[in-house]
Order: sequence, then C-alpha cells, then structure tokens
Amino acid sequence: MEEENVYRKIQEAITSLPENFSILEEQIDVELQLEYFNYVRELKEVFSEEIILQHQWDLFNPAVPIDEKKNILVLLASQDKVESFRTIEKYAKNPDPELREWSILALQESRMVLQSSLMDEQQVYISTGLGGKEHKLRYFVVFIGNDTIEKYSAVQKKLIKNELEFAVQKNHGLVEEISFDENLAISTLLLPVKSDIQSVFNSIIYECNQYGDFVRHDIIITNVKRMSVVEIRRFINSDK
Repeated sequence: MEEENVYRKIQEAITSLPENFSILEEQIDVELQLEYFNYVRELKEVFSEEIILQHQWDLFNPAVPIDEKKNILVLLASQDKVESFRTIEKYAKNPDPELREWSILALQESRMVLQSSLMDEQQVYISTGLGGKEHKLRYFVVFIGNDTIEKYSAVQKKLIKNELEFAVQKNHGLVEEISFDENLAISTLLLPVKSDIQSVFNSIIYECNQYGDFVRHDIIITNVKRMSVVEIRRFINSDK
C-alpha cells in the first residue's frame, strides 16, 4: 500500500509538470548532486554580485584550491548574468578533473537561472543519477526469472528483448542496451518523463508470461544508478 501511494504521488507530480522543463542529461551520482544543492543553499546569500564576478577568473588559476573553485562555480551559477554563464561554460569545457561533474551541475543551474530571468518564467529542472535525453529519463531495469528459472533459455531471452523493445518504442522511448545473466534480464532505456511507467512494464511482463509464466511480476527499476550483478542479487536476496 505504501509503495502504491508513493508511486501515485510521483505520477501526480510528473503529470503536473509544465511544458518548459529541462533534464540533466549527464549521469551524475545523486550524492554529489545533493552536495551541490546544499552548497547552493548555504552560499547564495553570502557574497555580493560584484565580489562574485571579481573572482570568476580564479577558476582558471591552477594555484586556486579545488574547494574554492567549487564555491565560485556555485556562486556564478546563481547569477542571472550572461557573463557568468559564459565563464562557467568555458571552464566546463576543460575543468579540473575533480570538478568535471560539479561544473556540469553549475552550467545546468546557470542556464536555468538565465532562462528564468530572460523569459520571466520559472524553469523546472529534473535531475536523476542516470540522467536522460531531451524529455526522456534514463532507467535501469531488471526482469527476474521466477523460482523455476535458473537461466533464461534462448527463446525466453528473445521474448523479453522483443517485448521490451516493442513496448518502449510504442511509448516513444529507446532501449539503449540489454544483457542477460542467468535468470536476470538487465537493461538501460529511455522513456518520456510523463510515461506511465507501471503500465509499460506490466504490459511487458504480461506478454512474456503468455509463453510460460517465467518472469516475476516484481522487477527492479531505478533512475538513481546502474547496479552490478552482485548488487542486484544481493538486493533480491535481501527482499526474500
């Protein structure tokens, strides 16, 4: 019941999204994203616009500590100035290796702040650990064989692959990859943000199970991160 309520709330939030939303396309660890947004909350009101712009070129100085550059990126991203956006954009093309993902987050925020200011309309920005493309989110999905299946047969693999590709394409998405490990079918795919995820995957399982009831009805689906086979099996075993 609790899972159903969470799913319903997520679907309601997605349905109410405006048309002018953007998605972070890069795959960036969620913990790093949370760290970035904590920096945003703490630093935005601390320094004046003049001070921030005075220090923008410190980004390109090898002698400036990484932590200071992190602060500069966050502060520049909070300014609704084309100059700030261009500075971040330039740095993001050749950042310090430790700040590659941080600079991507700053560039995304800066673009959103600038668009909000120019259009006089609040922009909505969606970010997940696996990123996305255009108006599609990336998902990591695992279909699990039922208790009688130790290893998917060639026919079962083909069924899963065909039904997955058909359902995803029907919903204007894209299957990026699919692989098999014994009784696991592991895939990454893109689906439009407003897709009814539950219906899409229920239909795949239903169609596969017309030919022997070999796929469990509960699947693993996440847009937080990719999981290794070891992590997948550990998760399955912990759920028993």
